[in-house]
Amino acid sequence: MKNKAVLVLADGRYFEGESFGANISPEKPVVGEVVFNTSMYGYQEIITDPSYAGQLMCFTTAQIGNVGCNELDVESSHVHAMGVIVKNYSDFYSNYRAKESLGSYLKKNNIPGIAKIDTRSLVQHLRDHGAQMGAIACGENIDISLLVAKAREAGSMEGKNYVRAVSCQEAYSWSQLPWDQTSECYPELTASELQKRPHLVALDFGIKFNILRLLSEIGFRVTVLPAYSTAKEIRAQAPDALFLSNGPGDPATLMEIVAVTKELISELPIFGICLGHQILCQALGGKTYKLKFGHRGGNHPVLDCLTRKVEITSQNHGFAVQQGSLSKNVLISHVNLNDQTVEGLADAKLKVFSVQYHPEASPGPHDSNYLFQNFYNLVVNNA
Repeated sequence: MKNKAVLVLADGRYFEGESFGANISPEKPVVGEVVFNTSMYGYQEIITDPSYAGQLMCFTTAQIGNVGCNELDVESSHVHAMGVIVKNYSDFYSNYRAKESLGSYLKKNNIPGIAKIDTRSLVQHLRDHGAQMGAIACGENIDISLLVAKAREAGSMEGKNYVRAVSCQEAYSWSQLPWDQTSECYPELTASELQKRPHLVALDFGIKFNILRLLSEIGFRVTVLPAYSTAKEIRAQAPDALFLSNGPGDPATLMEIVAVTKELISELPIFGICLGHQILCQALGGKTYKLKFGHRGGNHPVLDCLTRKVEITSQNHGFAVQQGSLSKNVLISHVNLNDQTVEGLADAKLKVFSVQYHPEASPGPHDSNYLFQNFYNLVVNNA
């Protein structure tokens, strides 16, 4: 018999369902921002994305769990989403690489899952009223009012800094390439191969493995540094370029990192994605704001303002750049066709650019992979 579970929102709305994954007691509920993702596949990559730290993830796809979980389809060392919300959960899985069920995987990571939820109703509620804090607990006779109070105590994602929690603590080198279908492995570059390449320093605000793989594939020698590295520590690596990664939380809380970025803007070519895009925006004098319910999924249309081509993109963010806050020197290079928000910016004179979406698309479409090549060309031509 399945254990009962409850999802409660800060505004008092609640949903009853069945528990899978970790069994979380009502005395110590899991609290986070309730958000939704419209991707049709890739749930393991999504929940292991550090950008989802502090969030309870609702999947709009009707059935989750069919392909199980494995040790390869991960984007970080562990699950970062604080909870998983689905309509129908399948404990039975079928995939040649699968090693365990999603429920088992969540349980090992002490993450609760709740199924049999009317996810359409939940998503419509979040769409109309905005993403908000919520709580998940398991068991019978749960005190809903207590969970509502816990959710309200958590406040809002505004003002929250999760970057310190998800960033690496020490510098490390990356040598892994994307998955090779023939050998069924992630190939590794040798030390001699790496030394011939331009050196890229990537600041880790919650960086995903596939971003690092694609940066390596395009031709960089990659060194990853902690998020709060100083300009002096970055310069000590003698980099040819700087990469600002994705990550969780409110970009307005990261002014120390913004100051370091601003100091290095005139020295190095810089490429930022997602949170890195928002940090670069602030370093260029712009501001950010919280979206009502954010952009999360693998089907967001973005217009490249230079080529007039439309890209279908993978997105994961709850904050955006204020268009009017940017100076006239900064080009708005990409625009979201759903709501006209800023999706990319560039300053050709300073040799910096960024996009709000995830060009590495793990999971998602590959329309934007060319941005890695553009960055490599910018760096090589700058040498």
